[in-house]
Amino acid sequence: MQSSKSVPAFPKLPARYIPVVMPFILSVLMTFVVSLIATLKNLGFRADLLSHWMPAWGLSWIVAFPVLLLVLPLVRRLVGIVCHKP
Repeated sequence: MQSSKSVPAFPKLPARYIPVVMPFILSVLMTFVVSLIATLKNLGFRADLLSHWMPAWGLSWIVAFPVLLLVLPLVRRLVGIVCHKP
């Protein structure tokens, strides 16, 4: 049963892409927040904040996404060591 609120439909990727899509979205969101905090700490609120923050975000994302792809299997194993399976 569908809810009364209509969500625009878009083509979904097959489930086999989840191992790449999840770290992609996670890296975008985390680097967005962390680079903003670091930029604010270093420069404070300034009129040109955006012009400093966006290059910092881009660089941090370029590094974070491949690193996430590489370390995610290790992280999954570590989580399996410290947590019960559902």
